[in-house]
Amino acid sequence: EQQRCAGCGQPFAAFPGTDDTTVLEIEVRAHRRISRRRRYRPTCSCGTHPGIVTMPTPARVIPKSTLGVSVWVTLLLDKFLFSRPTFRLLEDLRTHGLNLSQGTLTDGLQRLVPLFEPVSNQVVEHSQEQALWHADETRWLVFATWEGEVGHRWYLWVFHSADTGVFVLPPGRSHETPAEHLGPVEEGVLIVDRYAASQAMAQVKAGTILLAFCWAHVRRDFLSVARSWPDQEAWALGWVERIGALSDGNDRRRDAPRATAEFAACDREVRRSVAAMEPHREAELAEPGLHPARRPVLEGLRHHWPGLTVFVEHPEVPMDNNTAERSERGPVMGRKNYYGSGAVWSGRLAAMLFSLFQTLALWGINPRIWLTAYLTACAESGGRAPAKPEALLPWHLTEDQRRAWSLEPPSDDSS
Repeated sequence: EQQRCAGCGQPFAAFPGTDDTTVLEIEVRAHRRISRRRRYRPTCSCGTHPGIVTMPTPARVIPKSTLGVSVWVTLLLDKFLFSRPTFRLLEDLRTHGLNLSQGTLTDGLQRLVPLFEPVSNQVVEHSQEQALWHADETRWLVFATWEGEVGHRWYLWVFHSADTGVFVLPPGRSHETPAEHLGPVEEGVLIVDRYAASQAMAQVKAGTILLAFCWAHVRRDFLSVARSWPDQEAWALGWVERIGALSDGNDRRRDAPRATAEFAACDREVRRSVAAMEPHREAELAEPGLHPARRPVLEGLRHHWPGLTVFVEHPEVPMDNNTAERSERGPVMGRKNYYGSGAVWSGRLAAMLFSLFQTLALWGINPRIWLTAYLTACAESGGRAPAKPEALLPWHLTEDQRRAWSLEPPSDDSS
């Protein structure tokens, strides 16, 4: 390094301190971790320790497998959180010097299923204890034969509550799936689209669950008329404007502290908007010569009105079901990238991992840290689920654990 003046050649004098520069880099490196265990032979003849004595082998998620916890963490995150096909991960790992076969990973994934079942069941139970859920379903292909099922189309349901996200993968789309998941709840509100199966649930018929329908779907109906019938655009956009004003008013009500004058004023505004909308709808339906594009939209609005107005008496209930649709984005990307699941067990694993990752996201937990901790606990339990898997779920973690496992960077992080 030049330590002299470029002009006269006189040397520089050292100055206290350093001029530091930070450059962030990423280094991913596959490596072998070799454990060397000393061997001993008994010097006695009592027979307690026949043969050679050595320490037990290192704990492994899958007994006798050469793949460590970090490999399975990488694979599970890559496929079920970042929606990348396994084949692409294998190609990526090859660039890091690790050659693995598709069969090795597929066999390993199948053996991981029983490890996640206990902790997944705990998430389901916690979801059933809630009182407000967003629910939706989307198609999911399972390339396996199933009794009574024609074709490979199954349905991935999501039940999103305040602190859990649960995915269920049945071969059908009937009301039995939400009814079975929610179980014998005392009371609750289920926010859904207008799929008729929800109304057939036993809990809905018994009155223990209220169905709240999605205003975003109603808004889309009017926008569809505006796009398809140019001569009806002004009428349709008028309804879109009414819905938008109602939504804005309800947002202000939800933001206002309860039992305050501000909340009371916002509440009156919401109730006035809803009260004005119903007679306006009925007046239009009674018009002679009603345009054919208007009638089905207005009749749908009338038919679903009780569910659409649940939010009026229950301010905690959102007007739309966008939360459930957002929850499905990751799985939908997976469906596009690797088409679905090649077996029933594979679909079951996908639903469990989707549930866990969604739940961790709601709590702000780093899924890589959590998954490493959980699979390490499985390895230390001899390749089985830990005795108390619920201890690692977010609602049972201490504040210190949640901070240590948080997705948020430390306060002194300069990035």
